[in-house]
Amino acid sequence: MAVITNDKGEIRYLNPPVLDVMRTKYCRFKKMRMKHIDYKDPEFLMRFMNEQGKILPRRLTGNSIKYQRKVARAVKRARHLSLMTFVGDMLK
Repeated sequence: MAVITNDKGEIRYLNPPVLDVMRTKYCRFKKMRMKHIDYKDPEFLMRFMNEQGKILPRRLTGNSIKYQRKVARAVKRARHLSLMTFVGDMLK
C-alpha cells in the first residue's frame, strides 16, 4: 500500500486500507438444537477433521466447548470401531 504525505502533513493512501471483516462464529449444534452427535455417521464427522485426519480445534470450527468435546468423543469412538481411519493421507 503506497502512502503519500502532502505539505500539510496529512497522510493519504493511493489504495483504500483493507479492513478484514471477521465473520461471527456460531455453534452449529446450538443453532440446529442437536443434543446427540452420532459416532456412526463418519461423513458428518469428516467435517470436523482436516486432510491428515486430525480433529479441527474450536477456534476454526466455532463449536462451543460442550459440543467440541462431544465431537472429539464421537470421532474417537468411530476410529476405535474402524468406521474412520486414525491416520489418512488426503482424506478429503
